[in-house]
Amino acid sequence: METRVAVIAIIADGNAKAELINGILHDYSAYIIGRMGLPYREKGFNIISIAVDAPQDEINALAGKVGRLDGVWAKTVYSDK
Repeated sequence: METRVAVIAIIADGNAKAELINGILHDYSAYIIGRMGLPYREKGFNIISIAVDAPQDEINALAGKVGRLDGVWAKTVYSDK
């Protein structure tokens, strides 16, 4: 199956959804190349970037599940390949 490389940017309001986000990321761990999380304490939210190499349907599913959580926003940027 053809895969694409993408970066999913996630902004989470506070720490309330951290366990749910980590659970979703664990479910897709086979596709995750790397991740970086930054707490932005001054603004009260967390910034997470996830690099993935996966079929586009899986990337969409991952970003959709995370983005549907209350107080969490997710956007995806895809490579050409």
